[in-house]
Amino acid sequence: MNYIVLDLEWNQCPYGKTREIAALPFEIIEIGAVRLNESREVTGQFREVVRPQVYTSLHFRTKEVISLRAMDFEGARSFPEVAKDFFAWCRENDAALPDNSSYEDGVTKPESIPHNNNTVKPDSGSSGKHQLFKYTESAFCTWGPADLTELQRNLSYYNIESPFPFPLLYFDIQKIFSIAYEDRKSRKSLEYAVDFLQLPKDISFHSALSDAIYTSLVMQRLTDSHILENSSVDYFRTPRTRAQEIYLHYSTYDKFVSQPFPSRNQAMKDSVVTSMKCPLCGKAASRKIRWFSAGGHNHFCLAWCPKHGYLKGKIRLRQNADHLTYAIRTIKPVSEEEAGLIYDKKEALKARRHEHHTHET
Repeated sequence: MNYIVLDLEWNQCPYGKTREIAALPFEIIEIGAVRLNESREVTGQFREVVRPQVYTSLHFRTKEVISLRAMDFEGARSFPEVAKDFFAWCRENDAALPDNSSYEDGVTKPESIPHNNNTVKPDSGSSGKHQLFKYTESAFCTWGPADLTELQRNLSYYNIESPFPFPLLYFDIQKIFSIAYEDRKSRKSLEYAVDFLQLPKDISFHSALSDAIYTSLVMQRLTDSHILENSSVDYFRTPRTRAQEIYLHYSTYDKFVSQPFPSRNQAMKDSVVTSMKCPLCGKAASRKIRWFSAGGHNHFCLAWCPKHGYLKGKIRLRQNADHLTYAIRTIKPVSEEEAGLIYDKKEALKARRHEHHTHET
């Protein structure tokens, strides 16, 4: 399997949010990428500056971060032109991006989607048609989740058909670095990771190609299991129907992405969204603490599996491009101490609500 390590630089409206185009908050102005083989050796590079057509002046923050200046854009090509060549480069010598034209609505069959070879499990209410994900020749890798989101947003703005499969699974090297070397939760800068690993800093940061190179150097210090067992799912395109809902099984937890709902309340009333099954044995778990809101868009649940103990459920409610609500649910085993923290969280919220009600009356 090959890897496409992608990095982007983008600009935003220099005149503030009030004059920003909602469909394109960030306009790509540089694409950089490195191709790695299965041994994570460099086999190719791509870099091109993109001429801005929407925000033609650079935002002051963009100027502070990147090294590009106005003269760098003289003679540069437009995003549609550069994107076409970039994806052609991605397809060289492999099938990184399958041709979606033969599938309805551009949805690629599950067996052609890059993943960690873990089972995608049908859950109650699913169509049961999900299969084992298998790698194509290449998988995309980024430092954080933003690059693939903004790349797809730029494609959509220019009405360019997305060449990506659905669901789009990729490797977030920022997250995987935290899993390998940090606390699994923190998200550090690319330069921090380079310094932590004592890698040479021979080129400047905040250029699309140089950041892609640094990301590939970090990847070379990770094990195959660190990478292959920790894929991420992109949320730019989310399931439109129950049959498209995403079920991902990892070694220590399960992840589920739901179809859209008109409201948060309707999402939390859906039995598939709120179901609790043990990610280790797949059996239904009994609820110890029913789903409760922790404020904002997060909900928590505590359940019990007779074989594997306490299970923590978390649901994050988000809005898709159509302003409908979808749910991202994770379920993982936790210790008795962690289970106690969930109980304490619920009791603290209950006390605050009681206090607020008392003050109102």
